[in-house]
Amino acid sequence: MDTNVQAKAWLVALLQRSCRKIRRQAVVDTVAETGAEYLIFTATHRYQFIPAPNPVIDRIQTSRTCKRDLLGEIAQELRRRRISLIMYYNHSCNRAQDYMWEEAAGYNDRDKNRFFDNIFNIIEWMGLHYWDLIKAWWFDSISSLTHGGPRDTVSTDMGNFKVPWHRFTQSAKAGYPNRLVTYNAAWSKSYMYTPNQDYRAGEIRSFEEDPPSNRYKDNGLQWHGWICLDDKGWVHTKRDTEIPDLRFSDEQVIKYVRKCIKQQAPVTLNLSIYQDATMSPKSLRQMQKLKNAVK
Repeated sequence: MDTNVQAKAWLVALLQRSCRKIRRQAVVDTVAETGAEYLIFTATHRYQFIPAPNPVIDRIQTSRTCKRDLLGEIAQELRRRRISLIMYYNHSCNRAQDYMWEEAAGYNDRDKNRFFDNIFNIIEWMGLHYWDLIKAWWFDSISSLTHGGPRDTVSTDMGNFKVPWHRFTQSAKAGYPNRLVTYNAAWSKSYMYTPNQDYRAGEIRSFEEDPPSNRYKDNGLQWHGWICLDDKGWVHTKRDTEIPDLRFSDEQVIKYVRKCIKQQAPVTLNLSIYQDATMSPKSLRQMQKLKNAVK
């Protein structure tokens, strides 16, 4: 059997097992315990596997979705706690990391219209299905879709095709016109692929990188930062290992968050989780100290 086919079969099994194992109540309990006002939840990343139903994905390629709507369950529970949901989405066409999906979705087609139709239909279906449960989108890997930004990871021949940004944003706002949208350009960049976006994606490596001096950036985007507090790789991927130690002291985190609050500049603190969606006790303790310090 082809190695990539074996890998896909393993990932499908892992997705289904994880969907069954995760308890939405426990996930949201932990989020609420940190004092967070919103959660950015990764719907899909390197591989196009999603912990929820999605008939559009099913039509493109089977065995990449779940019968259980874990995304919807978590979204409903977050709403009950008055915590907003920002949905992270990655199209998963990044230098053949998920080459079977790239081919099925049409990323390598000479005419890119089928590919973008597929991506837009996926997010439009999610927007209509979850309605106002999704308050915002955080779209990643835009550098794989178009040339010209601060980072270029396009691995297909784009020809003269131009991304239809207006339609992209329209699809993202389907079902809830007030939904916010951002397109990630690169670390510490506020580059605007299109004026049809609402806030800065905000990936930063340290508290010294582009600190907020105002609520808005010079280009008009709402300032937003997103920084890893434990694992610098964003996600915990090493099996049978502990989540790495915290990168910053409690005092550093508290000082930075206070500054962001003063500037009305939201900051997302990225915390790694284990397969059952629990986080490191050290990370949780730091969040509880932060919550007590800024409430």
